[in-house]
Amino acid sequence: MSRTGKGNLKARYGTWALVTGASSGIGREFARELAAAGLNVVLVARRRTELETLTAELKARHGVDCVVHALDLGNGDSVGFLEAATADVDIGLVVAAAGYGTSGAFLDADVPDELRMIEVNCRAVTELTHVFARRFAARGRGGIVLMSSLVAFQGVPRAATYAATKGFIQVFAEGIRRELKPHGVDVIASAPGPIQSGFGERANMSMGMSQGPEVVAKATLAALGRRGTVRPGWLGKLLEASLAPLPRWGRTRIMQQVMAGMTPTTGKKATDSVRR
Repeated sequence: MSRTGKGNLKARYGTWALVTGASSGIGREFARELAAAGLNVVLVARRRTELETLTAELKARHGVDCVVHALDLGNGDSVGFLEAATADVDIGLVVAAAGYGTSGAFLDADVPDELRMIEVNCRAVTELTHVFARRFAARGRGGIVLMSSLVAFQGVPRAATYAATKGFIQVFAEGIRRELKPHGVDVIASAPGPIQSGFGERANMSMGMSQGPEVVAKATLAALGRRGTVRPGWLGKLLEASLAPLPRWGRTRIMQQVMAGMTPTTGKKATDSVRR
């Protein structure tokens, strides 16, 4: 276990955390892990019913407090609302797990949907991070978890825009980590491989062999404060090890073959994915 680790999260970051994308998949597992560590949680996602169900679970199991905000981070005023709504809550840890994925040929893509994905995956994450990074720097401690991906490290045909948004997150996390470290703020990019999170079905992808989302939450929180990037689970590590020796163009070619087997060759379904 790292110097932060699950057992030390409360001592390191304080009594409150905020999780976006908390209604399902990876975000929900982060909320469960944080509550198990004794942190109260602000839960953010579009679906209020799922958030209220999770709230009841976390209170019953761990006795923590929960605050629910049913928001679509694709809306430009959502982060501003969160900033105001949490002004009196001493949040010390933010997990930006909300995401939006598409797949299929770029020529068949629904351009408004692609642009909305950039809004959610890049613009909203940048704005949210800025709000809380300033708050954490002022208090002298804090933690920020950003969701990268195995696809962030090369171009990925048939998921070109989605991979580009994750590439943005990876580089963004690497940069701000160095800036925020002197202020006592830890930043980590979590870059999992295939995960059973509902993402595949919603993005019209056949995920095949994958691992549960709890693997991502556990490994990421264990590495927070110790590493800048974590690749959770044996499957993600195996895939990364197989790609790492290749030049970037070689990784892109391999990912083209992988995506060809995971996405339909016709049609243009690129849907709601995990805007949780």
